[in-house]
Amino acid sequence: MTDAHVTAEKLLQSGAVKLSPSAPFTWASGWKSPIYCDNRRVLSQPFIRDYIKSELCNLVFERFPDAEAIAGVATAGIAWGALVADQLKLPFLYVRPKPKEHGMGNQIEGSYTEGQQVVVLEDLVSTGKSSLQVVEVLRAAGLVVNGMAAIFQYGFSEGTRRFDEAGVPLCTLTDYEHLIALAVQKGQVAAEEQSVLLKWREDPASWTGVA
Repeated sequence: MTDAHVTAEKLLQSGAVKLSPSAPFTWASGWKSPIYCDNRRVLSQPFIRDYIKSELCNLVFERFPDAEAIAGVATAGIAWGALVADQLKLPFLYVRPKPKEHGMGNQIEGSYTEGQQVVVLEDLVSTGKSSLQVVEVLRAAGLVVNGMAAIFQYGFSEGTRRFDEAGVPLCTLTDYEHLIALAVQKGQVAAEEQSVLLKWREDPASWTGVA
């Protein structure tokens, strides 16, 4: 079993991922989806949390060896970013969706210096829009973004295009294809539903469900 399959198995085991092709979930965007992923559930399970933390540390260490700091994406990426920064003994900061409306009005929380090389930590990546907004904020502040690391990605073509255009390498522990293949193998979804699950990813904005 590959590392991507092991991580997918941990997400399924933790209950972070729910698959329901016949009764789709509705995302905040309004999209209908046969999958719902909430990696916050992993934080409550120490042994799986420790595995994910270690794998993220390995990913950052191997893919981004010049990293001088870790930046978490608020809010879901804050805990994972702090865990990774602590393990790697690197400075940690996080980026808000918008500047704070009181106090110093910060959007980037934490200490940093211009030219500092940073890796952005996310829990999951879908279209990449909100994740790359964080990259823009960091770059505008004079930091150098080496890349982004995340637990899971859907692999939407729109997201791939956005990361390519932004010049941001994206590395994840696992992805949608590995997770679906494992779920079918384990009998958590029927084999005939696999094509439905894969079809959704081609055009998620227009997908309305099995029917």
